Amino acid sequence: MTSLSDVPLSVLDLSPIVSGGDVGMALRNSVDLAQYTEGLGFNRYWLAEHHNMPGIASSATAVLIGEVAAATKTIRVGSGGVMLPNHAPLVVAEQFGTLEAFHPGRIDLGIGRAPGTDQRTALALRGPGGLSAENFPQQLAELIGYFEPGEGHAVRAAPAEGNKPPVWLLGSSGFSAQLAGSLGLPFSFAHHFSAQNTIPAVQIYRNAFRPSEVLQEPYVMLGVSVIAADTDERAQWLAAPSGLTFLSLRSGRPIPLPTPQQAADYPYTEMDRLFIEERFDSNIIGSPETVRKGLETLLADTAADELMITTMVHDHADRRHSYDLVSTLRTA
Repeated sequence: MTSLSDVPLSVLDLSPIVSGGDVGMALRNSVDLAQYTEGLGFNRYWLAEHHNMPGIASSATAVLIGEVAAATKTIRVGSGGVMLPNHAPLVVAEQFGTLEAFHPGRIDLGIGRAPGTDQRTALALRGPGGLSAENFPQQLAELIGYFEPGEGHAVRAAPAEGNKPPVWLLGSSGFSAQLAGSLGLPFSFAHHFSAQNTIPAVQIYRNAFRPSEVLQEPYVMLGVSVIAADTDERAQWLAAPSGLTFLSLRSGRPIPLPTPQQAADYPYTEMDRLFIEERFDSNIIGSPETVRKGLETLLADTAADELMITTMVHDHADRRHSYDLVSTLRTA
């Protein structure tokens, strides 16, 4: 059975904008957390693309990746992910070729096909009659092609040629799992918000896998929401703001990440509480021992090759402490 000590641990960051804070603080906290988790021995630091959300500052993902990579030395830095239908493949190739040229061997290009936003914002990003997720495999092939040197290209992405970072496919269902397997690419699954699809998608990926020049065996990384604190009670207190954030998002009123006290004071209905309970059922929240049991169970169920931890709490010191506690689980 795969043990927690056997798998690399990584970080997924949405650069949370908190109540009482601002974008500048969120971005500085991301750089600080990358440096801190690098010191703890985490393997990767990925940043997620989301738009039109007042609680997330990582929208300009490639720009932030460059800042984080420049401020760190050894940790791999990448996108978790770039939502390809929002962008021309040529632009993504130029951006990530440039990042790879600046930081050779340290950049990951994680690609997703979801919009990462609402439909109105997706239209603003893509333009009327523009890009679509319907032809995602073709967009992906075009993107990868730009990294290959060759005089025969009608359009060349000069910064990308010869500067190809590892390409990952991200998913929350079976579509990207099937595609990643057939192309022989590593696969990252969003267990943190699609837990019911985790085991089926991982199985689809492994069944579809065909060895490629980049990967001989299937490689699965799971995104997992974890909040660790010194006690179960403290962790639950810190987790409450994320519940209120998702509740507000579902109501069409996205908000910055509230404080634990603001979350405690909110007048929840019974339906609200049921929604939050269901939404957070797959999250691992608690003391180090509780978190250990949750992660070990997930590994036993999935045999994942790597875990990518995302932690959304209001206070930056609490976020650092959570990753600190998680890092100790591999050796304790």
